[in-house]
This record gives sequence, C-alpha cells and structure tokens, in this order.
Amino acid sequence: MRVKRYVVDTMPEALQRIRSELGNDAVILSTKDIRTGGFLGLFGKKRIEVVAATDTPETAQAGPAKQKPAQSTLQPMISVPKQSAARAYGGTATSPKSEPLVMPHVPDVLVEREVAAAAAPVSTPAPAPVRPTAGQPNEAKPIRSAASRQDSELMDEIRQMKEMMRNLAARGPSGPERHPIIQMWAERLEAQDLSSSVMNDILGSVEMRAESDPDFLNEESVKEQIRSVLLGIISGRGGTPIAPDMKVVNFVGPTGVGKTTTIAKLAADQVLRSHRKTGFITADTYRIAAVEQLKTYATILNVPMEVVFSPADLQKAFDRLDTCEVIFMDTAGRNYRNERYVSELNTLLQARGGSETILVLSLTNKYSDMKVIADHFLNYGVEKVLFTKWDETGSYGAIINLLYEFPLHLTYVTNGQNVPEDIQLLSEELLVDWIMGDKTG
Repeated sequence: MRVKRYVVDTMPEALQRIRSELGNDAVILSTKDIRTGGFLGLFGKKRIEVVAATDTPETAQAGPAKQKPAQSTLQPMISVPKQSAARAYGGTATSPKSEPLVMPHVPDVLVEREVAAAAAPVSTPAPAPVRPTAGQPNEAKPIRSAASRQDSELMDEIRQMKEMMRNLAARGPSGPERHPIIQMWAERLEAQDLSSSVMNDILGSVEMRAESDPDFLNEESVKEQIRSVLLGIISGRGGTPIAPDMKVVNFVGPTGVGKTTTIAKLAADQVLRSHRKTGFITADTYRIAAVEQLKTYATILNVPMEVVFSPADLQKAFDRLDTCEVIFMDTAGRNYRNERYVSELNTLLQARGGSETILVLSLTNKYSDMKVIADHFLNYGVEKVLFTKWDETGSYGAIINLLYEFPLHLTYVTNGQNVPEDIQLLSEELLVDWIMGDKTG
C-alpha cells in the first residue's frame, strides 16, 4: 500500500493530484485544516492536509493516469477499491471479473459546499458511479448533495414544529379550543404576567361555570367571574395605612427601588396631615449621598434625623428621638437575594412592640427576583409589602402572584417622584381594576 500526504489550498487541487499520482483507485484517509508559514505560529496561511493511499503497486503508476470521461460533479469523490472493501467487511475478493470502482472526474472549480460534503468522512460504502447507457455520452445528471438534502429535511421539520406550536397556542390547557371570550381574557391576563397557577385557577373557574350554564358565556358574565376569583385570592389583604399607635416603621428592600423617596412621602403625610411628630433614622451608609438625600428631606420637613453605622448605635439613636411619635428607619439597599445580608439587616430591625417592617419592591423588577427576596424576608417576620414605580409599567400581575404564594399584606403604592403627592393606599379593588383594565390612573 502506498500512502502519501498532500498540503494544498483547495480540495479540487488535492483530488486532481491524487488522481494523477496515485491513480483512480486511491482513497482519502483523512483531511484537516493546517496553517503554514508565518512567524512563531502566527499569521500562517490556512491550508488543507490530505492523506491518501492506494493498493496499486508503485510500478503500475509509471505513467500519468489516463483521465476518465467527465462525470457528475456532485457524485461522491471517494471510491473504495475492491481489495480494501473486501477486507473492511470481512470478505475476500473472489470475483476477478468485478470491475473496480473508478474515481469520478473532478473539475478545476467546485462549489465550496459541495467540496466540503465530498471531503466529509463517509460512514457507509461509497455508491458505484453512474455509468452511461448505450448511445448516451459518458455523463450523469447532477444530483443534490447530502448537505442540501439535510438542509431541506431540517427546514421541513422546523415548518412542522411551527405549525404544531401555532395549533397548541390556540388551545386551552385541556386540549380543545377555548371559547373566543375566554381566549380573549386569557390573553389579557397573560399580558399582565400572571403566573400559571393563578391563570389555572381563574380559567378553570370560568370553564366550570360555562359547562354548568351555557348562557354564562357572554363578556360581562365572564368578566365578573374573573374579578370574583381575583378578589378571592387577595381577600383581606388590601392596603392598610400606618397605624396611629405605630412607633417605629422599618423599610427594607433591594437597591434602586426608591425606599428613601418613599419614606419622605410617608413622613410628609404624617407631618402635614396627621400632625404627628416624626423622626428619621438611616443606616444606609453604603450608597453614595444616601445620607445627604434623607437629610435634605428632614430639613424640608423640619424633623430630626440620626445616622447609625452599627446595631450598637441604634439604641442611642432611639434615645435621642424618644419624643417622636413615629420614627421611619431607612436601611441600606443590598443584594437581598443573598440571605446572609438579610440576616445582617435583621439585627438592626426593632422587634419590640409598636414596630413593623415593610418590604419595598419595584414593579419594574422581574417576579422571579421578587419571589426570592420575599422568601428570604419572610423568615424574619416581614408581613407587609409596598410597591414602587407603578407609573413605569403596565403590568401588575406580579402583585397577585406574590400574594398568591406568600402571606403578605398590601400597604401603599407609589407612582412618581413628587413628594408627598405620588403615593396612595393599594386596596384590593384598585389592584383588580388595574389587572382587568378598568383603571389606568
């Protein structure tokens, strides 16, 4: 067996040299991309290394191989001699009359994709070349390459999957198509980012009513049923104001949700409307200018303010604000997905009577993040939640999802930066109105 290595720029060049030097019975053993030249392995030229072999003795190839008539450019480029094929499949070459497979003619220029398909490893024996019939020129009609067939099959599968997904999207959880009114409300509720559990409760209730009462399927009845289910989920957990006997109100939450501005709004309400003597404590010494921001609000409202750097400073701050009727405490915004930070913060919170802690979340955050944060804070007794940035989103389903999964109670919602105007109690009816699209402001 003769084995020879070629370093060429293109596969057509390699095939022509193999045919001329090793003959038509040669087989390609391997191909790989290499780089030649350059400096220290850099800037080398990309070339192709081809290793070919033949069973024909070297003396039989004294003269140049006689070129076969041109054949299809898309036929397989590798032919296997009968001796090699017999050994590979465990047999012997017993038929001296069987004709060897010939290497097809390769033109000087081939489409790059066809060359790549031809050079790819062949896992099955190469098919015999198409031979001309009597009276016809020694040429075969071009056939599609394997890569083209695979691309076509892949596109067919993608089209079938898209069609299947469109059909599934138009169907309900149980399979059959929904009534147009139910489907309309399903799409509206999905746009509000309600979780699948809440959606199943709502649509399941509507479909059960429709089965028992055929006249139920009108837009007004379906709407009232959905409203009833939503109110049932959040029943008894509507917004409640700060109680008159509340001494300390702690505000906790992640970075950037607007805790400091929210505290200023609530403090202004206590000072200007309830006429209660109010004080500030801030532990937000991590954020640049956080202390200065709260100090500005304290100056405007003419209320005292204390800064604490550790739990040891907290009792001294309370002693200095002992004459205040209500104290608002601002905590540092940290990565509260990390439970260690939540545990550290808990040492600053007052657990004595007349105090409560409110979790502040932004409606522009993803519900998956809200869920992790709420889960961590519930371990430390947080029961109330306040939502900010209502004006920066049109989706309020995260509030329903949170109340569905956690025993939290609503307090306030903020809808802007104006102090003290842009804040209001978040009642059950107001929230459901927003979800149903009955109220936008």
